[in-house]
Amino acid sequence: MTMNTVSFTPDTIERAWHVVDLQGVTLGRAASRIAAVLRGKHRPTYTPHADCGDFVVVVNADQLVLTGNKLQDKMYRRHTGYLGGLKEMTAAQALAKDSTKVVELAVKGMLPKGPLGRRQLKKLKVYAGPDHPHTAQQPQALDLSKV
Repeated sequence: MTMNTVSFTPDTIERAWHVVDLQGVTLGRAASRIAAVLRGKHRPTYTPHADCGDFVVVVNADQLVLTGNKLQDKMYRRHTGYLGGLKEMTAAQALAKDSTKVVELAVKGMLPKGPLGRRQLKKLKVYAGPDHPHTAQQPQALDLSKV
């Protein structure tokens, strides 16, 4: 008896919407679980080369927690492209400026690099406060301990 492997395509996947509350949650642990849901690794129909994940809405991004001395020691760096154009800011400065970027960068680092990862990152919606405009999609609460 031969068994055939079924490879799922994004057209055959029904995407769900999940909402995650980051109030008092550690950034790295939350980001790894969110990345797994964006990739679709929580489904039995997971296909590594296809975008089969769900949408994730993150609320209260400004109330996340960084452990240890990361607020002072963790640096976010970017380069303008000009000589001497290295720009640095600590995690505390980045959270004060735009806490949604901190969450997006943490999740982006845990997704695959290339076109597939960029397509999966577009399904992440991050908001600093408790309100979001995606109530029409009826997102289900996602328990970060079970993913």
